[in-house]
Amino acid sequence: MLRFPKMFCNVVLCGLAFTTLAFASTNKSKTQVTYPSAFGVSQRLSDLPVDLSSFPNHVMPEPRPSALAFHATPGPWQHDPVLQTEVLPEVSATPGLSFDGITQSGWIPPDNNLAIGPTKIFITVNTDVAVYSKTGTLLSGPTNIPTVFAPIGGLCTTYVVDPIVLYDRPADRWVIAGIGDNYDGSYGECVAVSTSNDPAGSYSLYFYNFGSTLNDYDKLSVWATTTNSAYLATYNLYPPSGSGGADLCGFDRTAMLAGSASAAMLCKETPSTEFSYLPSDMDGPTPPADGTPGLFITWQNNNPGQLYLRKLTLNFTSGKATLSNPTVISVANDNLSCGVGFGTCVPQPGTTQELDTLGDRMMYRFAIRHFADHDRAVFSHAVENGDQVAVRWYELYDPAGSVALNQQGTFAPDSTYRWMSSLAEDQSADIALGYSASSTSVYPAIRFTGRVPSDPLGTMETEASIMEGSGSQSGGSSANRWGDYTAMQVDPTDDCTFWYIDEYQQVTGYENWTTRIASFIFPTCGGTGGGPVMSLAPTSLKWGKIAVGTTAAGKKKVTATNTGSSILSITGIATTGDFGLVAVKQTKKITPCANGTNLNPGASCEIKVSFTPTATGVRTGSLNFTDNASGSPQAVTLTGTGK
Repeated sequence: MLRFPKMFCNVVLCGLAFTTLAFASTNKSKTQVTYPSAFGVSQRLSDLPVDLSSFPNHVMPEPRPSALAFHATPGPWQHDPVLQTEVLPEVSATPGLSFDGITQSGWIPPDNNLAIGPTKIFITVNTDVAVYSKTGTLLSGPTNIPTVFAPIGGLCTTYVVDPIVLYDRPADRWVIAGIGDNYDGSYGECVAVSTSNDPAGSYSLYFYNFGSTLNDYDKLSVWATTTNSAYLATYNLYPPSGSGGADLCGFDRTAMLAGSASAAMLCKETPSTEFSYLPSDMDGPTPPADGTPGLFITWQNNNPGQLYLRKLTLNFTSGKATLSNPTVISVANDNLSCGVGFGTCVPQPGTTQELDTLGDRMMYRFAIRHFADHDRAVFSHAVENGDQVAVRWYELYDPAGSVALNQQGTFAPDSTYRWMSSLAEDQSADIALGYSASSTSVYPAIRFTGRVPSDPLGTMETEASIMEGSGSQSGGSSANRWGDYTAMQVDPTDDCTFWYIDEYQQVTGYENWTTRIASFIFPTCGGTGGGPVMSLAPTSLKWGKIAVGTTAAGKKKVTATNTGSSILSITGIATTGDFGLVAVKQTKKITPCANGTNLNPGASCEIKVSFTPTATGVRTGSLNFTDNASGSPQAVTLTGTGK
């Protein structure tokens, strides 16, 4: 097996160097503007047939090698300078629900992905979708994705592969996307945006034509700025001959949410030496500040270790986009997995068939969360560590500003291979890492680890199992295919519960994978261990005698203060009884309380309550706040008298 060097780098271990490459500007000076070549509205997903038989067994085309696989620095294998050697206690997260999702759909690999909403779980695989309750009950599907796109015809009704599903939290909508491919040299992107908050409802359907250029390994995200908000997207471009660079794009989110048939896609192409970027995907209740460009990151070099971070500024009104030069983030050197990054080397029990790692690229997602005074981003990829494949992970501070590498680590606690990872961070800065694991004695399994802020930087706690496999994947011409990605998400209802999806084998065979969905939570998240705390003052309001049908002249004020250590997100304010809400005017010193208000630690908001008795005698009610703090909903007691 070829080896690639791993050098100790003083700039990584003793400090951090960031450089903006003035000479590496994009080779596309003009913005590429693409409008939908087809538009329509789907039937309700729940009304579509459950049909797994319309496609014969099919092998998903393997993603083309990333540029890193060709320009990585060769040489003898060297020690990983950020390899975790400290053994921490077993991961402190409490397991929640765990259940099987879609089983094999006639495709290999599954490309399993999921999104989490307030009450529903939406999963995608090649090439089906399904909706589950948060108790694991199947509510809709599995449904073939091309069936969803039937109203617009064309490539989206042949094959839709590499599917991604998103939950757009600020809009309370859902997005499905994938590559439209007729396996005859024509390609495009198929995008569906829900017309309501029901994931099993109808969708606005879009097709963006890429012609004869393959838009490979598509990845999408939500970037909900106030103006020029976008669904960000990345593609590796392969024209009929040779290869292009990476397309860094943004779909007009505002237009898509409105169901506009002319929602534009703006793209800029990188040089052909850059591939496999991931788009920034917002986690948590706070959207990016208005004007924040879309962020895109890739793993550019292994020796010296380098990440490239680019910024895409979108203007859908003018139809123009500006792509920054890459900021170079120096990280620890590494060895490409399987010797070349793009190869097969993961062993399994009872077979000589090895699995691939897609170790020449970042793994989905590039998750970004806003904290009180900074933003944080987490992401990961596979590396080789001695005789096995391991997971390298990173956490950045302020990726849209003065970016800084806060920590990095390589997780390889034993000789088992670990790959196909996904990473996310909760509201209390706990980090969760999910991945596949396999060896000559361990069937492909689904495992996770994580860390809390008090753990030493660069370390993860001892792993736990989600599902241990009971079979290997073998027996077919593409039995090496595994993945090609997984997803770790954070539940929007509490910003604490992690949900993860991956694949495993129940029995040894070919095209007989099963997806598994599991949740877990760190016990200190959202409580006294670092979460928000809602404090109301006063805790009761009282009016005197007011004539029936008359609104009391005095509107009484309640102040809500976040006395915790992380963002307090108010998702609902309501009154009961003969009492009503009265909005407070925004001033430099006063923030009104409203649905969607986010309070940083120490911040407050105000709201007023009116009293209009509908009958004589004592009238009672309450002012109720629903939020992400412990004890929600919290109430203020309301009392008045009608006369």
